[in-house]
Amino acid sequence: MHIIQSSGHQLELGSILESSFQEKLHEFKDAKKILFADQHTSEACVSYLLSQFDELAEAEVIVIPAGEESKTVEIAENIWEVLSEYHVTRHDLLINVGGGMITDMGGFIASCYKRGIDFINIPTSLLGMVDASIGGKTGVNLGHFKNQVGVFSQPITVYIDPLFLSTLPEEEWMSGYAELLKHGLISDRSLYERVLVQMEEPMGLGIELLKDGIEVKNKIVILDPFEKGDRKKLNFGHTFGHVIEGFHMGRDGVSHGWAVAIGMVFESYLSYKRGLLEHTDYLRIESDFLVWYDIPSFSDEDIQQMVEWLINDKKNSSGKIQCCLLEEIGKCSYDHEISQNEAVEVFLHFKNQQINLN
Repeated sequence: MHIIQSSGHQLELGSILESSFQEKLHEFKDAKKILFADQHTSEACVSYLLSQFDELAEAEVIVIPAGEESKTVEIAENIWEVLSEYHVTRHDLLINVGGGMITDMGGFIASCYKRGIDFINIPTSLLGMVDASIGGKTGVNLGHFKNQVGVFSQPITVYIDPLFLSTLPEEEWMSGYAELLKHGLISDRSLYERVLVQMEEPMGLGIELLKDGIEVKNKIVILDPFEKGDRKKLNFGHTFGHVIEGFHMGRDGVSHGWAVAIGMVFESYLSYKRGLLEHTDYLRIESDFLVWYDIPSFSDEDIQQMVEWLINDKKNSSGKIQCCLLEEIGKCSYDHEISQNEAVEVFLHFKNQQINLN
């Protein structure tokens, strides 16, 4: 069992059967326990937990439809009403079991209900394990805009059991690997190289590489919990990525990790055009990513819409689009202002590149 200290709590990496989870449940023996999941994780992961932990025998289970379309204020409000019907108090416990959508949303629900109840994250996707469940960011989407409503709130513990990865389809593995690649690009070239090698055998991910990827984010979060400085580097790929994800939501199923992967290619290209990133490094990144992640198609009209959405990105300041850019593989900087014209040029470059490839 790997114990990783975080901001006021700990992350436990290894079998949940060997973790402190049972002890934690015993601490809440007189409290109501609510398991929050989506349809996918309810069938496999929640069933497993219910079969292994007697302390959950009387737990209530709340299940919502899978997918970002469920990550809304309206559904959060419905769940608050359900918690009220269950007579959940400030002394009870919400256990979030699922991918990034569930841990983001469950943390937000717990943090707002009765001004805050305790919650535990049990991420079941690779993306959830290395990124979404760590760091205290919670929230829901507002229309097409990602995580526009949310708070910083830490779980009391995060339990990361690689066993749950066996339930993932291949596209979910790729979504998680995108965030691992990001951790390498912003901080550690050797980690980037190791992740690329592992992607050749995606389902064979070892616990050491998983731990190293988790620790990249955790160390940054400990030093900058509220994203005032270096934590902004973790947004690399997300300025363009969130817009791509939101624009294609409900259309052709572009996942968060997939959209961020394309966002990293776009922002690497912008880094090169700004003179920050060597051309050879940019070409390397583009080649590495486009083997695994296809760029979704978009029209000139789509570009105009997506650039307008960039203006509403929550990371912006004083009406200016803010972006993270690479200086080399393993080194990132933040708070770069980019113009709407630059954003249009980036979209047009990849739109035209698709036409040329076809």
